[in-house]
Amino acid sequence: MPDFTYQQIAKMIDHSLLQQQLTDAELEAGCKLAREYDVASVCIKPYAVVLAKKVLAGSTVAVGTTIGFPHGGHATNVKVAESMQAVEDGATELDMVVNIGKVLSGDWRYVADDIRAVVQTAHSGKAIVKVIFENCFLQDEHKEMLCKICGELRADFVKTSTGYGDTGATDDDQIGRAHV
Repeated sequence: MPDFTYQQIAKMIDHSLLQQQLTDAELEAGCKLAREYDVASVCIKPYAVVLAKKVLAGSTVAVGTTIGFPHGGHATNVKVAESMQAVEDGATELDMVVNIGKVLSGDWRYVADDIRAVVQTAHSGKAIVKVIFENCFLQDEHKEMLCKICGELRADFVKTSTGYGDTGATDDDQIGRAHV
């Protein structure tokens, strides 16, 4: 296993500032902490993107926010509007939650169209998209199909959990599978 420097590890961290009870002062303090530790990004509540952009100006910490969070059940046009607003406000990373009910229903066309709309909107605004699956509700075949769809649609990353599902990611979720 390779040795990592502090800076390399810090640049692998997305500092989450999404808890419901966080005040504006706490959000600002969280951004300042992210700047101090020079992490990869903050993922902040959508309304606070402007604040994060201001606090993090001149740093290498990216500003991210959520789309369809935490349940993924927003209509696609709402997710697109959220994406457009986030990019306009200065977000360069969008963490989109898939429509889990549609995944479990096997409505792959809907799922793909939903992801495609957000990816196209984000990429047109020079932002990246991280698609969140919420693995605690899914079987391996769902995760595999989602990975296939995300790859075909050129989503930038996939994530296993919002942190608000029944459980977080498991060791099996973290281990890459050769056939995915």
